[in-house]
Amino acid sequence: MAEIKSTMDMVMERAARMAARAEGQADSEGSERTGMRLAAEYISLTLEDLGQVLAGQPPSEQMAVRKGMALALLRNIVLPRDEALMATSLRAMQGLLEMERAAGDMVAICAELKQILEQYNQHKEQIRQQLEDAVRAQLDQKLGQYGAQQGPSAVSRMTMDPAMHPMFQKEWTRMKADLNQQYNQALDQRKEMLMQRF
Repeated sequence: MAEIKSTMDMVMERAARMAARAEGQADSEGSERTGMRLAAEYISLTLEDLGQVLAGQPPSEQMAVRKGMALALLRNIVLPRDEALMATSLRAMQGLLEMERAAGDMVAICAELKQILEQYNQHKEQIRQQLEDAVRAQLDQKLGQYGAQQGPSAVSRMTMDPAMHPMFQKEWTRMKADLNQQYNQALDQRKEMLMQRF
């Protein structure tokens, strides 16, 4: 009977440890969610200094809040389809730097991220212009052939924006997907380096 009791005691102790660990995990997840919410408020310009907000959190929760902030901020660093997304990405990087006041390597990584985002926009516009020029040249060639058959007045009436041509749309979709994949990979590498700091 004593042997059964000791086994039962061991089971109860293990259950108590598991419950305590689960409770600590729930507290940690709640603190992470708090960090994510604070980061979202920072990005929406409701909060000013993320470093001060983090310092104001209870010391026992600061690591989990910090991790939640970092996760939310890193998710908001994305390829800029427009100016608003670029501004959001820059704000998220600023928040990361405010959280880590004296981390020189983070400054360098964030500078690389900013450069990647700027290069992406430039590269995307350059590729689009090259594709438009190529499609325009093909259309002009076809119109020239058509004009030779129909007469010059028929060609002067037919002008087309190359970006509206189905051939352009198909090729642009493919080229943009390749470009996005390439730049997302570079972004993800830098973001992973930043996440390791948290």
